[in-house]
Amino acid sequence: MTHQPTYRIVEIFETLQGEGYNTGMPSIFIRFGKCNLACHWCDTNYNEFGTMSLSHILDKVHGFTAKNIIITGGEPTIQPQIETLLDQLKAENYYIAIETNGLKDVPPQIDYIATSPKRLYAQAYEKNCIKKAHEVRIVVDSEETETFCHQVEQKIQADRYYLSPCEINGKMNLLETITLLGKLNERSNTPHWQLSIQTHKLCGIE
Repeated sequence: MTHQPTYRIVEIFETLQGEGYNTGMPSIFIRFGKCNLACHWCDTNYNEFGTMSLSHILDKVHGFTAKNIIITGGEPTIQPQIETLLDQLKAENYYIAIETNGLKDVPPQIDYIATSPKRLYAQAYEKNCIKKAHEVRIVVDSEETETFCHQVEQKIQADRYYLSPCEINGKMNLLETITLLGKLNERSNTPHWQLSIQTHKLCGIE
């Protein structure tokens, strides 16, 4: 390959998907650096990254056995020349999922969209965000999360909606999360919300 693009990579690893609808699925995670948001509770050091060429990334991916790839971050939709990498992965018959905050369009090569809108940036989502996803995951980080869930229901059509507890200093606000879950689901003619916990942390895997 000539004139290869390079990418900001935090890490590439193989593990089991730990949250959402596809929990337990063997997956290769490609975690990109940089994000267009800055949430104080984020558990990813997305500003600590190196650069990797397209061929280097492919060599790394080929060393694993899973055929499901999850591109995440940081925020993968802000990565320059991301579609060049995705085209190559699709040509090799990988199933590609994305974990995105949903503020920018998702590349067409993506097979499965998991979006995690951030309440801290509710005004941005009101102005513009993706319209459809396979699943929505919202972190319960405030008493205002309920209002934000209502907003997201109107903005993003999804097959499934999830609430996730916010973890700060190793503690999860699980009671607040399931309480809100009950409030959302006692309504009629609205999407059914489910609980999504980062089970990979409970299992001690990446």
